[in-house]
Amino acid sequence: MPRRKILFEEGQYYHIYNRGNNRGAIFFKPENYTFFLRRWKKYLTPYLDTIAYALMPTHYHFLSRVKNPEFFENSGFSEPTPAISNAMQRFGLSYTKAINKKFDRVGSLFQGVYQAKLIQTESHLLHLCCYIHGNPVKDGLVADPADWQYSNYLEWLGEREGTLFDPKFVRDYFTSPKEYRQFVHDDLLGRGLPDDIQLYLENLDN
Repeated sequence: MPRRKILFEEGQYYHIYNRGNNRGAIFFKPENYTFFLRRWKKYLTPYLDTIAYALMPTHYHFLSRVKNPEFFENSGFSEPTPAISNAMQRFGLSYTKAINKKFDRVGSLFQGVYQAKLIQTESHLLHLCCYIHGNPVKDGLVADPADWQYSNYLEWLGEREGTLFDPKFVRDYFTSPKEYRQFVHDDLLGRGLPDDIQLYLENLDN
């Protein structure tokens, strides 16, 4: 997998995502989702706080906040690689190798290198949380985002404990889980979605 060198900045939020090669599956069994999250924790939690995530059959979305952007390590290349980029590469290779071995497949699992977009406004930040948690509904997998177990929406609602979650972030922006649930519901209906955010979300689906 090629390196992707991005200037990650401490304290900034990034939308990190990727999809399956040729829009194919990246999860084949329920246990694949759990393994994927274990790999994410191993490789990425030293550098990123996870705010929101959703794992879909053919793609994944993470909203993460950088906590350690400047640590460099020996990447085996001719020049130093930023630790997050190096960790993302190792994470992707680790998961791909495991899936290929498990299902007797060969070749790339992901469609190229992961994407990482800087989130620059509070409005974009909050609507992206809704988009991520609402993705299973948008894709027709469930009628309620609470019914999709492969996201941290239930943690946001206080209905499940998990380590890939920042309760302080939720408290800082929402007075209660009920308020966030309503915010997600309104977002799924497209109520009052700013034009720039609507365009950003539409481009993700292309």
